[in-house]
Amino acid sequence: MAPRTPHAALTPQQSADRLALRELFDAYAHCADRRDAEGQQALFTPDTKFSVFMAGPGTEPSYVLTGRDSLAPVFADLNKYDATTHFNGQQTVTFSSETRATGESYTIAHHLYKGDDGKRKIMVASLRYLDVFEKVGELWFFAERELVLDWAEVRDCAAE
Repeated sequence: MAPRTPHAALTPQQSADRLALRELFDAYAHCADRRDAEGQQALFTPDTKFSVFMAGPGTEPSYVLTGRDSLAPVFADLNKYDATTHFNGQQTVTFSSETRATGESYTIAHHLYKGDDGKRKIMVASLRYLDVFEKVGELWFFAERELVLDWAEVRDCAAE
């Protein structure tokens, strides 16, 4: 069962932190869809760890990157798509201290591109992010992020 918090017990700071973490999650998707790799990188701590599990849960990572600068090629790789749209869903967050938290977030990502056959295609992917967040000063960052591909589907699109 996902952790639940009695909301009447939240302090104004806890509410602000929860909102800030949701905005961090949404900023990541916004930067991806706008091809703002530099903005995406800025959402991570300098010593971040980013792991991608393209074969799904319970598998070995497809790759693991360490350090904010190592993320640039991954985010730039989105340029191979004509367009992307990420719809962010639920997010659960558990605080271990005032400056540290963990969370799980869901996204349905749409990637539009031209296939090898010249036809317009769309790849729809169900993604989960398992995160460790760190608050530095007044801002929250991703300290660790695991991207897990739960499923994906590729289909032809209507004519352009």
